[in-house]
Amino acid sequence: MARPFAKMDFMNTQTLPYNVQAVRADFPILGQEHHPGVPLVYLDNAASSQKPLKVINALDDYYRRYNANVHRGIHKLSEQATAAYEEARIKIKRFINAASKREIIFTRGTTESINLVAQTWGRANLKVGDVVVSTVMEHHSNIVPWQIRAAEKGFTIRYIPVLPDGTLDLNAYAALLRDENVKLVTVMHVSNMLGTVNPVVEMAQQAHAAGALILVDGAQSTPHMSVDVQALDVDFFAFSGHKMCGPTGIGILYGKRDLLEAMPPWMGGGDMISRVTLDGSTWNDLPYKFEAGTPIIAGAIGLGYAVDYLSELGMDKIHAYEQAIAAYALERLAEVPGITVYGPDADKKGAVAAFTLDSVHAHDVAQILDAEGVAVRAGHHCAMPLHEHFGVPATARASFYLYNTFAEVDALIEGLYKAKKAFA
Repeated sequence: MARPFAKMDFMNTQTLPYNVQAVRADFPILGQEHHPGVPLVYLDNAASSQKPLKVINALDDYYRRYNANVHRGIHKLSEQATAAYEEARIKIKRFINAASKREIIFTRGTTESINLVAQTWGRANLKVGDVVVSTVMEHHSNIVPWQIRAAEKGFTIRYIPVLPDGTLDLNAYAALLRDENVKLVTVMHVSNMLGTVNPVVEMAQQAHAAGALILVDGAQSTPHMSVDVQALDVDFFAFSGHKMCGPTGIGILYGKRDLLEAMPPWMGGGDMISRVTLDGSTWNDLPYKFEAGTPIIAGAIGLGYAVDYLSELGMDKIHAYEQAIAAYALERLAEVPGITVYGPDADKKGAVAAFTLDSVHAHDVAQILDAEGVAVRAGHHCAMPLHEHFGVPATARASFYLYNTFAEVDALIEGLYKAKKAFA
C-alpha cells in the first residue's frame, strides 16, 4: 500500500502521481454546472463513477458501426461484435490477473455475480448443518442472497463483528473457523460505508486452512487499487463496471476454473447450451455456460475500454492519489465541530468518508450540499446492519475517485459549515 501523504504534500502537485486536471478533461460531465452558476463537485463515486470519453466513444462506435449479436453469426458485423466482446474478456482477465479467460463470467454487476454463486454453488453444496461466515459490514448484495439460500437449504449464517475502529474482529473470525462445518467465507474487500480495507489475503489463507472457500465482493476495491486474484487466492471475486469508469449493467464474476466447471448453470437459454433435444440438454463450455441469452455486448465492450483507461493511468498511481485525497478529506472533516466520521484512519481505508453532523439528518445534510453543487450519498448505503451496529439510522457519504481534487474537498467542508449554520 502506498504511503500516506504528509500534510505538506496535499497541495504540492509535484508530489502527486499524475496531473488531475488533465484527467478531468477526459470526463465531460465534470465540466458542467450543477445548478446555474454552481459547478459540479461529484463525490458519489462509491455509488457510481463518471465515464471518460474513451468509454463513451467506444459505446457510440459499437452502436454506430457494428451493432450485432455475438457468436454464431457468420456475417461481418457479428464477427466484429464477437471479436470486441471477447477482447473485453481478455482485457479483464489481464486486469485482475485471472489464470484463464474462461474464469471471467460477464454478469449485470456485483449483485448478480454473488447471486449466481449463491444460486449455483450454494444450492449444490450447502445443506442443513453447514455454516457460511459473513461480516456485519457487508453490502445487502452479500447478505440477502445467502439469507434466501439459507431459508431454502437450512444452513446457518454467522457474522464476524466489527470493532469500534471500523475493522473486522479477526480473533472472532479465527474462532468461527474452528467450526468444521464452515463451507464458505463471504466478505467485502473494501467497505462501501467505512472504507475499511479488509485483509483478504490472510482471510483467504485462514478459510482454506479450515477447508472453506472464500468469495470476495470487490465492487469497492477493483476501481481503486491493483487486484490480483491469483495473489489473493480467492475462489470467487465479484465486481461492477459502473464503479470503475465503465457502463452500468455490466459486471464480472471471477471463479477458479475447477469450481466453475463443477457448478451447474443458473439460467437456461441460448448460448449456454451445447446441445438441446426434447429429452434434455447439455451445457456449453466455460464461460458461456453462465451467460444465457443475448449478453450485455455494449456494456462488456465499454468495460473493456474502461479497463484500458485505468490501466493506462496506472492502478498504483490511482491508489496513491486517492490515499492523498482521503487523508486530506479526513483531516479537513475533523475540523468541523459536531461531526462523527466512521471507519479507520486513512492508511487503513479507501477514499470513502461516511459521517453524521450533530443531530442533522443525513438527508438534510445532503440536500444542503447539493444546493452548493456537492453531490454526496445519504442513507444506509445498503448496509443497514452496519448502521444498526453504530446506532445511527443513516449517514452522509463522500466518496472520491481518480478525478477529484483537493479544492473539491474544501467545497465539501464549506458546505458542511453551511449545513451546521442552517440547522443551528
